[in-house]
Amino acid sequence: MEVVAKVFIAFVAIEHLYILYIEMFAWETIGKRTFKTIPKELFKPTKALAANQGLYNGFLSAGLIWSLFISDKTWSINVSLFFLGCVIVAGIYGALTASKKIFFIQAVPALVTLLLVIINMG
Repeated sequence: MEVVAKVFIAFVAIEHLYILYIEMFAWETIGKRTFKTIPKELFKPTKALAANQGLYNGFLSAGLIWSLFISDKTWSINVSLFFLGCVIVAGIYGALTASKKIFFIQAVPALVTLLLVIINMG
């Protein structure tokens, strides 16, 4: 079960690296196709704001990746729980303020992963 939890942690981390890529480097291309509710003329003036958001997604990803390399099991679990909790909060906030779809794209995978980590704690 530990391997499954780590695979899910890696999935959530990779997902947030992809979001980082979109928001920091492909905002005016892939971003336009991904965030369809934003008017196309707003992508250029919001490029710096999106890059800032992308950087935060990178921090979430970095924390999750870090948790996979910590050899002490308790410490690794605690770090993964913290960063998964951050992803969940961000996903819930995004769903409440921007798009309900964010809950399913970001928060649900992190919630499932959090449950897997908790189950694996015993």
